[in-house]
Amino acid sequence: MSANQPGLGEQALSKAAEMGLSTQLDEVEELNVDIHTNPIKVMQGELDSVKIEGKGLVMKEELRTEKLQVEVGNIAINPLSAAFGKIELSHPTQAATQVVLTEEDINRAFNSEFLREKLQDIKVNLQNNAVTVDTKKVELYLPSNDKFSLSATFHVRETGETKQTAFTAVPKIASGGNRISLEQVEYNKGQEISPELTEALLGKTSDLLDLNDFELKGISLCLKKLDVQPGKLFLDAEAYVREFPTS
Repeated sequence: MSANQPGLGEQALSKAAEMGLSTQLDEVEELNVDIHTNPIKVMQGELDSVKIEGKGLVMKEELRTEKLQVEVGNIAINPLSAAFGKIELSHPTQAATQVVLTEEDINRAFNSEFLREKLQDIKVNLQNNAVTVDTKKVELYLPSNDKFSLSATFHVRETGETKQTAFTAVPKIASGGNRISLEQVEYNKGQEISPELTEALLGKTSDLLDLNDFELKGISLCLKKLDVQPGKLFLDAEAYVREFPTS
């Protein structure tokens, strides 16, 4: 066996971690846990590093994660538990985490039955008239200028009309570091329909991108940086790991 190949102990711990993680996910396309250590260090209660990489993970609210990566080093563990294939932390540790979401996956979640139900029966004011609207379709675009672009088609119950609103907003890290707030709203020409509807769309976008929904059991996330690139949203977070998921 070469120096770069994992030993049987590393493989067993990695496999147990993969199985434990997969039970927390609704869907998994690819999931890999890479644990580096050696038998002597395991007996001393030490792991050199743990790296988790996932693709196509669905956790909550039907939002697919294009990529999830968690990296942590110098972990203190219970050596007795490790002997039985379980990673039990001696004390909490911190890890670097990155979540990548695609425009396509965000839109699929936005227009899922689960989220669409939350954008119905909205009370708004249109042209000085109190009306009720039902959202039919939401489209979110991720251009390269660090902005979100949203458009929504909705039905006005009282008149039977179909209307559209469209605007851009700047994503910011909200206080507490677990949510994204959308600020500096700018409407497309002629698309300013209703402040109440805009507020509802902004709120549901923030709900959809709540970092709590990307957390695994025993792992809390605090958003440190976000980056909007064409068609993709990159979220860099610090993870506080209290418990390592195993089967």
